[in-house]
Amino acid sequence: MRALIQRVKEARVIVENETVGEIEKGLLIFLGVQKGDEEKHINWLVNKIISLRIFPDEAGKMNCSLKDVEGSLLIVSQFTLYGNCQNGRRPDFFESAPPEQAEKIYSQFIKECKKQVLNVSTGVFGAMMEVQLINDGPVTFMIDGKK
Repeated sequence: MRALIQRVKEARVIVENETVGEIEKGLLIFLGVQKGDEEKHINWLVNKIISLRIFPDEAGKMNCSLKDVEGSLLIVSQFTLYGNCQNGRRPDFFESAPPEQAEKIYSQFIKECKKQVLNVSTGVFGAMMEVQLINDGPVTFMIDGKK
């Protein structure tokens, strides 16, 4: 699994002109699932994300986690995080998990997040989505999950 996380002041996902998920202060997570990823790897990634100290404290230093600031999560499936652009002009997605496997992992990732974070919103798996956000910082990190 690979997560691109962005600290946001607000974010929303729109599908067919309808807002399907939105948050205020928190993290926007684009989650990619790789062939071979398993549910047993989810907890490490969830705990890493919600415990990362990437929110400012009173002095403006990155010392607070999502839990500390009682922030929200917006989780969006993103198979293109495993797109390979090294050869040719068109990315290949050979490393991306097939949709059935990816949706299962994505759904379980959301369930684990909801166990630890009060406000969790999502996009729609496999849908064409518009993602709107106000990036805070900007602060963006890429986290590769453990295998």
